[in-house]
Amino acid sequence: MSYKRMIQAVETHSGEPMRVITGGVPHIPGDTVYEQMKWLEQNDDQLRKMMLREPRGYAPLCCNLVVPPKHPEAAAGFIIMEQVEYPVMSGGNTIAVATVLLETGMIPMQEPLTEFKLESPAGLIGIKAECRDGRVLNVTLENVPAFAVHLDAVIDVPELGKVTVDVAWGGMFYVIADVEQFESLELVPERGRDITRISALILRAAQDQLPVEHPDYPGIGITIAQLSGRTDNPNADRKNAVTVSSGPVDFDNPATWTGGVDRCPCGTGTCAKMATLYAKGELGLNQPFRHEGILETVYTGELVEEVRIGDRVAVVPTVSGRAWITGFSTHVLEYDDPFPNGFTIGDIWAPQAQEQGLGQSSAGSTPSFADAVPSGKVAETAH
Repeated sequence: MSYKRMIQAVETHSGEPMRVITGGVPHIPGDTVYEQMKWLEQNDDQLRKMMLREPRGYAPLCCNLVVPPKHPEAAAGFIIMEQVEYPVMSGGNTIAVATVLLETGMIPMQEPLTEFKLESPAGLIGIKAECRDGRVLNVTLENVPAFAVHLDAVIDVPELGKVTVDVAWGGMFYVIADVEQFESLELVPERGRDITRISALILRAAQDQLPVEHPDYPGIGITIAQLSGRTDNPNADRKNAVTVSSGPVDFDNPATWTGGVDRCPCGTGTCAKMATLYAKGELGLNQPFRHEGILETVYTGELVEEVRIGDRVAVVPTVSGRAWITGFSTHVLEYDDPFPNGFTIGDIWAPQAQEQGLGQSSAGSTPSFADAVPSGKVAETAH
């Protein structure tokens, strides 16, 4: 039997489902993994869509493509794919990729500790993996430098009013808002729909009102939102819920006020949060920061060095966490499949671009924020 594409992958989760492609993708041009990522984005974005959208994917899923490294110090390279973008870095996905490489034997495992470097689109990422009995029990990654861009900025958000936020780079640009600004909102799975709606509105407002720039990655803006809150967990210092976009946010279309809540504590989000705390004098170097996700799992971060990125003070963060392999899969695309790019439906997906041939309705009632608006304010258009 002949197929148009046949892709081999390892399925993992760190709370968040993370797929790691290990075979079926031919040579990708480029002198660095970053150049390979840009080539893939411009010439074979069909791979990302096919692997992340239905019927092979679903809204919270991330995907990684393992590639031969270009840097002489790296043991392997990887390209990260998400629903609306190719992030240059992702902590949770790095933990997943390292786990797959070691547990499948693609990189030799040394017990009790295996150390190596991975080449991400953002550059070299140091890996220390604690191993026992052929299993990876914990991965500590040394990330690219993180830095704060805006601290305690006040933005105007439709439906919510004025919201105070921070913006920081942790491998992606995050807008971070304290959840205590939203009366009665808790960072628990049951409030996932409220979390994504509020986060989507904050994200779009921050994109419109708060300029950002990374000297190494021109054109990358704020693409992800984090709600931060206190925790009752004695093994954590803060709790967070990151919303990963599933499409562009349009203030005039309530169907776009959504996304997928990151099921893990979020590695780059932890780095961004630590960068803001460092800039505010609330977190020092070599001080562990335990960051709880919406499923009550915890990543532990630490700032190990102060550096500079352009004219900004930055910090080098580490993040520790674990991923679990859940399965091994082969995905195929038949020549006559009517949806070679996959598909999305508006019951769980934000409206997508029309290239799929699936005209998606923008109909839908305006969500109620009666239980989740800034303290002391009633959303004027809620009903």
